[in-house]
Parts: sequence; structure tokens; C-alpha cells
Amino acid sequence: MARLDPANIPRHVAIIPDGNGRWAQARGLPRDVGHSRGTEVVREIVRAAHELGIKQLTIYAFSTENWERPHEEVEAIMALLDHYISEEADELDENGIQVRVIGRVQLLRPKILRAVETLVTRTASNDQMVLVFALSYSGRTEIVDAVRSIARRVESGGFDPEAIEEKDIREVLYAPDLPDPDLLIRTGGEHRISNFLLWQIAYTEIYVSDVMWPDFRKSHLVEAVSDYQRRERRYGLTSAQVRGGGDE
Repeated sequence: MARLDPANIPRHVAIIPDGNGRWAQARGLPRDVGHSRGTEVVREIVRAAHELGIKQLTIYAFSTENWERPHEEVEAIMALLDHYISEEADELDENGIQVRVIGRVQLLRPKILRAVETLVTRTASNDQMVLVFALSYSGRTEIVDAVRSIARRVESGGFDPEAIEEKDIREVLYAPDLPDPDLLIRTGGEHRISNFLLWQIAYTEIYVSDVMWPDFRKSHLVEAVSDYQRRERRYGLTSAQVRGGGDE
């Protein structure tokens, strides 16, 4: 396992946990078996992130597009979400992990929504790590909802359109107080963003793992962080500027 620099752990890691269905199909198993195994991996990676000192972890648990999947698969995912919440609530709370959700969560089944809201309320004062589940989420709908919020302020006369800045948009995103992800990990080998945190990942480092999510382990998370630590984050500047010298 790679050795990490504890002084350079990414504050905020976002994960697109891809490959559950392909993992199951490759083994001749129903897709819901892959999702079940994937839920177990969430438990392991949350623990690992906490141990590594990652302060914010955002997991793309269910997209708005996922609602279009076969009904049986959606219901299986919802059941797994319900099971995860009931099984993990005590450990999350005991470890000081604050759970939050982003997305159009009002679209969730009422029972699931109540369970989610109960867990969010229960852990609201925890301060060891923030665990964010993106549920019924898409980056584009987040931006649409932000634009609607600003439009309402403009319509009421409380905001000048010409005065709108980036910070004003950020303030009406789903979780405006969280820092942008330092590192985005996508499992399953696909090289795309899949409508995830489109506003927030402007300068996020991206790491793609060929490992399917059901096979993803702490060692893979450590390797992703190790790769991150070998990079130079420039935010549009030159290397010389980042290092404190003149322009290249």
C-alpha cells in the first residue's frame, strides 16, 4: 500500500462509484447483487476516508437519470439505501460523522426520505467528517435550481442582474458551505463526469480507477490519494507561479 503524506491529504474527496451492474453481469449475477455488494463497499470506504483524515466525502449514490432504470432495479437500490441507513446510523454517529444529502431529495420514496432526514438531523452536530450522499442528484439540475433561486430574488427586486457574481451562484447551490472537491475518483474505468458536481469540479483533480466499485478497497483509495499527492495543482497558473517564481 502506498505511503501518504499526512500533510497533503485532500480535504474533500468526491466519488462516482461506477461498475456495480457490470461487476454482477460479468459473474452471471443479477444487477441488484452488484448494488448490494456496492453498498457494503460504501461502508468500507467511509471508514477508510475517516481513518485517512479526509474531512469531506461526497458519494454519487443515485442520479436523477437513474430514475429511468427498470422499476425493479430502482426499488432494489432504494431498499439498499434504506438498509444502509438503518445499519450504519449508530456507527456514523459514534464516529462523529455528519451526514448530509444533496439533490432533489423530495423525489425519494416517503419512507426513504424520512429515514434520510432522521439521520441528517441526528448527526448534524458531528464534526469529525462530513459524509454527503448525492441522491436524486444531477449537476445540471443543481445549476437550474440555483438559477431559479437567483431569478426569484431578481423578480422580487432584491437583486440587480448586473451585480451577479460567481459567489452569488455558489451561495444557492445545494451545499454552499462545503469546499470544492480536491479529488474526484471514478471507478469502473469510464472517463466521463456523468453530470456530477459540474460547478464544483472546475479545478478538481480527477482519478479514474479501472476497478469496479464492488471490488474497490481502502488500498485503492490510498492509491488515488497517493496519485493526487504527486500532482501539482496550478489553478490556471504556471508551475513557476505556483512555486513562487516568475512566469515560465
